[in-house]
Amino acid sequence: MNDVFAAIDSAVDTVENNPILNISIFGAFVAVTLFIVIRASRNSRTAADYYAAGRSFSGPQNGFAISGDYLSAASFLGITGAIAINGYDGFLYSIGFLVAWLVALLLVAELMRNTGKFTMADVLSFRLKQRPVRMAAAITTLAVCLFYLLAQMAGAGGLVSLLLGIGDQIGQSVVVAVVGVLMIVYVLVGGMKGTTWVQIVKAFLLIGGAVVMTIWVLALNGFSLNTLLENAVAVSTSTPPDAILNPGLAYGAKPLDFISLALALVLGTAGLPHVLMRFYTVPTAKEARRSVVWAIWLIGLFYLLTLVLGYGAGALVGPDVIKSAPGGVNSAAPLLANALGGPILLGFISAVAFATILAVVAGLTITAAASFAHDIYANVIKKGDVPPDGEVKVARRTVIVIGVLAIIGGIGVQGQNVAFLVALAFAVAASANLPTILYSLFWRGFTTRGAVWSMYGGLAAAIILIVLSPVFWGTPTSVFKDTGVAIWPLSNPGIVSIPVGFFLGWLGSITSRGGEDREKAAEMEVRSLTGYGAEKATHH
Repeated sequence: MNDVFAAIDSAVDTVENNPILNISIFGAFVAVTLFIVIRASRNSRTAADYYAAGRSFSGPQNGFAISGDYLSAASFLGITGAIAINGYDGFLYSIGFLVAWLVALLLVAELMRNTGKFTMADVLSFRLKQRPVRMAAAITTLAVCLFYLLAQMAGAGGLVSLLLGIGDQIGQSVVVAVVGVLMIVYVLVGGMKGTTWVQIVKAFLLIGGAVVMTIWVLALNGFSLNTLLENAVAVSTSTPPDAILNPGLAYGAKPLDFISLALALVLGTAGLPHVLMRFYTVPTAKEARRSVVWAIWLIGLFYLLTLVLGYGAGALVGPDVIKSAPGGVNSAAPLLANALGGPILLGFISAVAFATILAVVAGLTITAAASFAHDIYANVIKKGDVPPDGEVKVARRTVIVIGVLAIIGGIGVQGQNVAFLVALAFAVAASANLPTILYSLFWRGFTTRGAVWSMYGGLAAAIILIVLSPVFWGTPTSVFKDTGVAIWPLSNPGIVSIPVGFFLGWLGSITSRGGEDREKAAEMEVRSLTGYGAEKATHH
C-alpha cells in the first residue's frame, strides 16, 4: 500500500494535514498500549503463560480479542474502499469474511480447544507421527502468517506516513521499519497476555469509531439508507451509475475468480493459525464456545457498518478522489473521516487503524513464534527434551527474526490492495491447513502420509498458482508491473488449491493403510467431543 494517503492534501483540497496533532494522538495511543502490555506481562513465566496467557480470559473478553485479531487492516481500509469503488461486489468481501465464522464455530473452535495445547500442530500430530506432521504444520503456519503480515505492514507504513506527512519511498520504508520494531517490543514484552489486552482495547476503539462514523453518515442522509444509496449513485463514475448497487461490477467478467475468492474467504478462517490459537486462551470448552458467539456478534456488527461507511465514502468523498488519493482504494475510510470531522477525526481514525494493524501483527507474530519454538524446536529438534524456560527463550528469538522478515516484506509490497493480500493468506490457510484439521477431527482412517501430502501439496499448489497469476505478472497492479503475461488467469488460487489439499489428504491416507494408532484416534475423538482429559493436558 504505497504512499497510503501520505500527502493527502494533494488529493483533497480540504484536508489540512496536521502532523503535530496526529503525532500527539498517535503517541498517546502507543503509550497507553505499551503500559497495558507491560502491566499484563508481569507473570509470563511458563510456556502456557507466554503462548496461551495462562488460559485466564473469559469468553466475552476472548470474544473481543478474537474480533480484535480478525478485523484487520483489510476489513477496515480495504473493504471500505472496495465498497466505495465497486459497491455490491466490494460488500461481498464482508459477507465472505463473516460467513467464514460459521465454519469456524460449528466445525473447529471447540474441538480444537479440547484437543490441543498451544498450536494447531498439537491437534494435527495428536494421533499421527509427531515429527513429520509437526514440521509440515509449522511450515504452513509460518507461510500463512507471513502472507498476512505483509498486508498489515504495508498498511501500517502508509498510515503512519499519512500522520507524519511523509510522501517519499525512503521515508515510508523507514516508517515500516519503525512499526516492525514497535511490534517486536509488544510481543517480546507482553507475550499472549499483553497481545490479548491490546486486541481487546483495539476492538473497542475500532467498532466504536465505526459506529460513530456510521451514525454521522446516516444523519447527513436523514437516517435513510435509500437516500445514502441515491447520493452514492449520483456521484458514481461507473456506467451506468447505478451499477454500484448491482452484482457484477468487479467480478461480472470473471465469475470463476469470484468463486475462487469466495471459497478462500469462507474456508480460510477455520484454518488461520492466529485465530485458532485464540481458542487456547480460555479455561474451558464452554468459554471457547461463548467467545466465538461474542466474536460473531461483534464482527457481524462491524461488517454491516462497512456497507454504510463504503457507500458513505463514495457519496461524500467521491470515487475519483479516492482513486487519485495516494493510497488509492485503501484511503477511503480516512478520507471519509476527514470529510466528516476534519483533522481530529482523521487523526483518531488513523490511530485506530494503526491500532488495528498493531494488534493483528502482534497476534500473527506470537503465533508464528509459538509454532517455530513449540513445534519445530521443542518437538522436532529437541524431541521434547527442553528446559522449562528454553521454549520461551527460543520463541522470543523467533519473534525478532519474524519481525525483520515482516519489515523487509512490508517494504516490498507497498502499493497492493490490503484486502486482496489478506485473501491470498486465506487461500493458503484453506488449502494447506483446513483439509488436515477436518480429516484429523472427523476421519478415523486419516494417516500421517495423508496429513503431510495434504499440507505440503495444498501449500505448494496455492503458492505456485499465486506466483503464476496476475498478482505477479502483466497488470498495472501486479508485483512486476506491466511485465510479462500471467500463465494462470485467476487472481485467487482457492478454486484449485483447496480441492488439491483435500484430495491429497484422502489419497495419502488410502495408500498408506495401517501403522496408525487406533487407540489414539479413539482418544482424540472422545477428547475433542467431551473435553475429557484436555484440562489435565493443559496443566501438565
